[in-house]
Amino acid sequence: MGAGKSSVGRELARRTGRFFLDADALIETAQGEAIHAIFDERGEEYFRELERESARWMAECVRGSIISTGGGMPTVVERLRDIGTVVYLQLPFEKILRRISADERSKRPLFHNAAETKRLYAERQSIYEKQAHITIDADRPVEAIVEEIIQKLSAS
Repeated sequence: MGAGKSSVGRELARRTGRFFLDADALIETAQGEAIHAIFDERGEEYFRELERESARWMAECVRGSIISTGGGMPTVVERLRDIGTVVYLQLPFEKILRRISADERSKRPLFHNAAETKRLYAERQSIYEKQAHITIDADRPVEAIVEEIIQKLSAS
């Protein structure tokens, strides 16, 4: 969260002529409620199962699109790399905190306690690195990030 997945994903899709999908928005649409409500009413494990289901659907039905996953998806979908090229937008935790307003943090179920969120961030970093085909420094303008992704994709 806060690394720029949606902004970068939309711009990358625009520049490459591909469709952009936001996995969290897909889940919210399918469930008819916001993620924070799903967490509050049914719990985190239920939401993680929804992430696994959406990953299975994307693996079967979506080809050639730019997909922004939620921050937890790489931790619960072991074979995320099989869906497509995984790009990890790496950003220090302190920069993430500065990018996300207090109002926006209040809507994020796992962001209510900054110390716990920082612990979760540290725990997830190695998972993100393992899942990624490409790791990008996200502490730059969106255009620079997108340009680097395009260059790295064309080189592979």
